[in-house]
Amino acid sequence: MKLYLDLIFILNFLFDLLLLLVVGIILKRNSKLSRLLLGALVGSISIFILFININSFQLFIYKIIISILMILIAFGYKNLKYTSRNLFYLYINSIILGGFLYLLNIQFSYEQTGFIFYHQGLSINWIILLITSPIILYIYSKQIILLKNNYANYYLIDIYFKDGTKKKLSAFLDTGNQLIDPYKKRPIILVNEKEVSKCYHKEDILLVPYETINNHGLLKCIIPSKVNILGIGERKKVLIGIAEQKIKMDGIDCILHTKLLEG
Repeated sequence: MKLYLDLIFILNFLFDLLLLLVVGIILKRNSKLSRLLLGALVGSISIFILFININSFQLFIYKIIISILMILIAFGYKNLKYTSRNLFYLYINSIILGGFLYLLNIQFSYEQTGFIFYHQGLSINWIILLITSPIILYIYSKQIILLKNNYANYYLIDIYFKDGTKKKLSAFLDTGNQLIDPYKKRPIILVNEKEVSKCYHKEDILLVPYETINNHGLLKCIIPSKVNILGIGERKKVLIGIAEQKIKMDGIDCILHTKLLEG
């Protein structure tokens, strides 16, 4: 079997560079391209381990050392947490990329009969690898950034009502929610009507005037016993506003007011 060492080295270098770039994008690391190139170059040296007779444990230690060197060269050292996070995402990116490429290879290189896979003589070549790898990591990094930006404002809350019932809801902290009770300056949490329809009686409803850029009127509100925001704490001076129009957000039952996270 022929091994084209130069081609393997170039492929390894490009993949390592791609992985380091994605780590930098996801974690928003301010690193120079020259440092990323040098880190990828150090990672590419690992191909020479193919010509060294070592056992599995020694190979594992060698790969760990190379990975740490790549991270230190590419992003520098600030503290242990900073470096550990960089290393963690380098491995996660490698697993994601390797898993997708393995899946592609299985789909195009093997045929399946029941639980039996057999090779059909085809294999994805290095050109396809170079084309698909950036696409895979681009989609992955976009999803990670989307999750970090959006789900950072997601909270779990417990609303305790005066009749003794409790509702556990998923909430979103929206800076656009500026609704406040004009009388006692209590912030208002907007909740989907169906979530609290059985937790209050008509005599419990408090009508609060509101005014927005596009609308104004009276909002039906309930005075809860307390609201517990997981990771933040309990709040008692708050109103629950009943949103008659469903909140159209992924898995969200209510909209928090920014003041609830203060103090």
